[in-house]
Amino acid sequence: MKLFQPRYRDGDRLALASGHTLRLSVNRRARRLSIRIDAASREAVVVVPSASALAQGVAFAQTKAEWIAEKLDGASEIRPFAPGMTIPLLGRPIRLEGIEGVGAARLIDLPDGPVLRAGGEGEAYARRIENWFRKQARLFLVERTEHYLAQLGQKPVRISIVDTRSRWGSCSPHNRSIRYSWRVVMAPEKVADYLAAHEVAHLVRADHSPEYWAVVESLIGDHKPMRRWLKQHGVELHAIGG
Repeated sequence: MKLFQPRYRDGDRLALASGHTLRLSVNRRARRLSIRIDAASREAVVVVPSASALAQGVAFAQTKAEWIAEKLDGASEIRPFAPGMTIPLLGRPIRLEGIEGVGAARLIDLPDGPVLRAGGEGEAYARRIENWFRKQARLFLVERTEHYLAQLGQKPVRISIVDTRSRWGSCSPHNRSIRYSWRVVMAPEKVADYLAAHEVAHLVRADHSPEYWAVVESLIGDHKPMRRWLKQHGVELHAIGG
């Protein structure tokens, strides 16, 4: 039996002075302590690379209580996919429609703009819409990943499309795999394209050193506007579809 137990544990939830919730998360791939806003659960998440750093993470979050409250109070409400919504696909607005008797979502170009039609109600309808967006994300991100692999003379990688909320993408050079959040397909095309370049560049440099950013810049030029867009609008994308 251990005499001393850690004060905090991975997954713990704490109440901040503002009344908002702080969730503790240990991510051994994290390179530093960070705080992110989870729009879906409407809570702040402090991410640390090891359990021993949780107390430090909590202390840091407490110093950022005002910032956390501001971000959570201004976070977008969750918007489940529903008929009548307009959702962007790589910068192109697409209107959602519900049609009785229709199965999987299908995109139709009409004179007044593209319409995505699907059958079902509630969660069944939302699931069909999400599946369609996931498919578009895979098509786009696989193509752009292969494009940048060729530019860097890299061999193929395994690509996964997921719904991670802690990061937009991740690359594991040791097993040559890249994971992307499908939600980036709702961002402007240049932003989604940047994400592919960002992850492929990690096959050359696994860190975020100046040398790494030089690789990204060699692929797409100035990357700062795309990084800034994700930072400013990421919470909005995580609120779409639940």
